[in-house]
Amino acid sequence: MSKPDELLVDIATMVESEQSNQMSLTVVVQGAVLTGRLAPEVVWRQRVAEVLEQSERLGPFSALFSSADTHSRSPRGSGPPTYLHFHVARILQGSIGLPETGGMYRVAIKDVSAWTVGDFRYSA
Repeated sequence: MSKPDELLVDIATMVESEQSNQMSLTVVVQGAVLTGRLAPEVVWRQRVAEVLEQSERLGPFSALFSSADTHSRSPRGSGPPTYLHFHVARILQGSIGLPETGGMYRVAIKDVSAWTVGDFRYSA
């Protein structure tokens, strides 16, 4: 999208302001369908940092996600969010979601071409 959807920005703003991770959302980004729950950026960064810290090879990168200096916007709310931060999320591919256990994704709101509230789940 050339101009981000204002309603989607409002949803992201509410997730950020209330520090909620219960909002389920499905988005289309460059033809890929991503489904999962939104998380506030600070929570998302913390979880990514925790995962990286457990890796011998990727541990040093955890500091990039836990450092306050690397936030994409000021925590004081200097403007509306420009990214959606998904956790427990999957990219839908046919009748399956990848990764099966869910992953952590960061999506630019301006790149979302379609969206719906809720997530898709498959049963075996």
